[in-house]
Amino acid sequence: MSYMKKPQFRHPHIVENDIGFTRRDYEGGMSTLCAGCGHDSISSAIMQAVFELSIEPHRIVKLSGIGCSSKTPTYFLGKSHGFNSVHGRMPSIATGANLANKDLFYLGVSGDGDSASIGLGQFAHVIRRRLNMLYIIENNGAYGLTKGQSSATADVGSRSKKGETNIYNPIDVVSLAIDMGATFVARSFSGDKEQLVPLIKAGLMHPGFAFIDCLSPCVTFNDHVGSTKSYDFIREHNRAVNKTDFIPMKNEITANYPEGATEVIRSHDGSELRLQKLESEYNPVNRAAALDQVVRARQSGTVLTGLFYVDTEANDLHSVLNTSSKPLNQLNKNQLCPESDKLKSINESLR
Repeated sequence: MSYMKKPQFRHPHIVENDIGFTRRDYEGGMSTLCAGCGHDSISSAIMQAVFELSIEPHRIVKLSGIGCSSKTPTYFLGKSHGFNSVHGRMPSIATGANLANKDLFYLGVSGDGDSASIGLGQFAHVIRRRLNMLYIIENNGAYGLTKGQSSATADVGSRSKKGETNIYNPIDVVSLAIDMGATFVARSFSGDKEQLVPLIKAGLMHPGFAFIDCLSPCVTFNDHVGSTKSYDFIREHNRAVNKTDFIPMKNEITANYPEGATEVIRSHDGSELRLQKLESEYNPVNRAAALDQVVRARQSGTVLTGLFYVDTEANDLHSVLNTSSKPLNQLNKNQLCPESDKLKSINESLR
């Protein structure tokens, strides 16, 4: 946790968004992470995305578990709701909060240890439940809080800072998310803000489970020759499948892409994802093709980034359960507790 406050100086000509907030209104405490940590770049991208979407800070719920990545919600959206859960259990807390109040935006920030190791079961099941949230894994392939051991996402042959070679197959969280039924799946790089910010904006507005695997090199324990999660390796092996832009439905729809080179994906709420195709054979609305592309890229040693899959007709847990149109935390006792006759009728219908 960080208890250092940022200076309150405000530039007289600072830019405001559509609802009168400045970017400073979306900041948090001073970061205590290592200088140059990719996680801080992701925090910056989150603040930029929420600012550009003109979402009031109090309408965001940020959740996390344990690890360097799970510390980061302290450093952004300081005026938002937040909950730091125990290791690997953030999805359960997110599910309970979302069921109580579906009118808020839910943002989960986790790490490769928090989600791909101790929290793997919870990660898989929150995808199955189709919880309406954006889930970001800040993936560095190392356990930074316990001195850099290889994590469950480290590639076979990748070497730790101490020279140890990882001998186990990695868990590919992107393939897992696609296979388990996530309706928005992307991968990005903490050093590519131009790609990351639109993906975060689209993920927050997506009506279902949205997932972004964000590669975020650990500058202390996993940014050296031999690591496949280092800055140099990712830059040398990165291949984007598309160039992403997100246009909310409330804004005028404009784009400046070459004719015939743009894939426009319209969501049912009217918002648009504009993808400038960099690979002609790629189809982001075909789940099987997306999974195949990710697997083939991994086998070739390529770090694939971009939006891999999106379901424009996605629904969420509230639709599946047919919950009340009014958030559950706003219902009174009489509405939540049926009378004896109604309860008896409900029980009979379930026999």
